[in-house]
Amino acid sequence: MTNELYLEAGKRIHELRKIKGYSREQLAGKAEISTKFLYEIEMGKKGFTADVLYRIAKALEVKCDYILAGSSGEDPCNLYINKMLNKYSDFQKQNVLKILELINEIS
Repeated sequence: MTNELYLEAGKRIHELRKIKGYSREQLAGKAEISTKFLYEIEMGKKGFTADVLYRIAKALEVKCDYILAGSSGEDPCNLYINKMLNKYSDFQKQNVLKILELINEIS
């Protein structure tokens, strides 16, 4: 990968980490890498192996494709919505979804 690709991948990792509400320390722990190394990845200063990419993607619950190219259907907005929905019980989630459907109908 070129430096530009590492920079873009790092930006996506940083964005996803923020959306998930993880501190740098939390994500580094989940991915089993050092906090300093994660910082360097997010800033595009260091590259990473396929293994590290896989562990970061798994910790962020996205596909490696999204981190590398911004593709594969992973939308940060959807990740945020899912994060919010996961705070509710299954019954509450159904009610939230009904409300969203009603809002969609009147829009």
